[in-house]
Amino acid sequence: MADVPKVSPALQTLLDKGLFDRLPVTFSTYFFDQVKEWALLFPAERNYYERLFGLLDRSDPKRFDELFAPLRAAEARMGVNEKVWPKRTFTLDQVDFLNRSPHYPEWRNAVANIFSRIDPLLDAEIARAGRPRLVIVSTPAELPFGPDRMWLRIRENGKRVSLDLSENQGLQGHISRLLAAQAQSPKQAPYGAWLIEAGDGIAALGHAAGGDAAGGVVHLSYARLEAYRTRLMAEVRKIVEAQETRGPRQLSARLKQLRVLASETDLAHDPILAEFVRAVLLSGNGTLLINNTFVEWAAVQAVRRARPSLAVIGFGVRNKIKPFTSLLIYADQQSTTPIPNQMDALGSYVDLEIFHQYLWQEFEKYAEYRRNTVYLFVGEGLDEMLVIAPPDFAAPGAGKPCKPAEVFSQAREWLGV
Repeated sequence: MADVPKVSPALQTLLDKGLFDRLPVTFSTYFFDQVKEWALLFPAERNYYERLFGLLDRSDPKRFDELFAPLRAAEARMGVNEKVWPKRTFTLDQVDFLNRSPHYPEWRNAVANIFSRIDPLLDAEIARAGRPRLVIVSTPAELPFGPDRMWLRIRENGKRVSLDLSENQGLQGHISRLLAAQAQSPKQAPYGAWLIEAGDGIAALGHAAGGDAAGGVVHLSYARLEAYRTRLMAEVRKIVEAQETRGPRQLSARLKQLRVLASETDLAHDPILAEFVRAVLLSGNGTLLINNTFVEWAAVQAVRRARPSLAVIGFGVRNKIKPFTSLLIYADQQSTTPIPNQMDALGSYVDLEIFHQYLWQEFEKYAEYRRNTVYLFVGEGLDEMLVIAPPDFAAPGAGKPCKPAEVFSQAREWLGV
């Protein structure tokens, strides 16, 4: 059939067996739509869909019918049929149909109940194949507070470690060497290590990160994407002001055409990463204009979709938001107002305190990271770091300051690189 997506052999077998046709139509068409662009999915996403539908295919027929019976009943009350919901079709019309139905809460509860029974089984599969993971979150030296005012929202979940900074080496150098070791490890999987930073200082120190995920570390830099960001803002503003689209569906189709160019970043050579960057910049509120918002949203999407075993997230200091420039219409603040840029260290600190909590909670949502992930929250120039780790990771220090090299050496051992 022309509308059948190109998927993996395992998933294609399930399609051929008619598994999708056995599922309630709102459930099957949503996931059918998700796998249509199989070539643009990360390996972790493909693995999830294979495991999900493999589990359903192996399920006892009676339990299968019992699992989906409430959803089928909700669909019947909503009036779902071939006319309003064509087979293997999931568009904005279907979303609108669901939202307008008085039975929408019942439908949502039925879907939530399905995943409350499926997710623990899928998570158990992941837990059995668990491996050590490492997340490093770095803050810039320009923040106006010391370690006593850092990580306030999450510090009760970890341990503060005093650092001996006498070796006169910045933390970014240690992070860069760790990334290089991970990139050279025979255990390194495609898209398994990410560096997401506001500038490009960490990558520049050791040249550890590149756009080709198959050979090293995936590197996303807000600063390095300036040319693409500027073009996106101009293109989107032109589309909106010229009223060239008739509705959300047409606008979405136009936005998908705004792909990154090879002249703008090496990420353009990897179709998965090229689409990832486009989606991050156009789906996140403020990601085009605010460096730390880009870093936070890109990190959230990377963990949700790629599930890296090593993630380094480097924040910077954002500029103050200028008045009357309207974030919501994709206005380039440098070109729309003569007011010079001003660094906002205090505002950045407030943002990052929230982002630290968001990121830690986001990682912990997924089974891959629970009970086997070490989190290092560090800051340039700070003589303390926050370590959140499983019991079998003994943070160095033992009551006296330790050298950063000792911490990162132990982190390398934890990762096995």
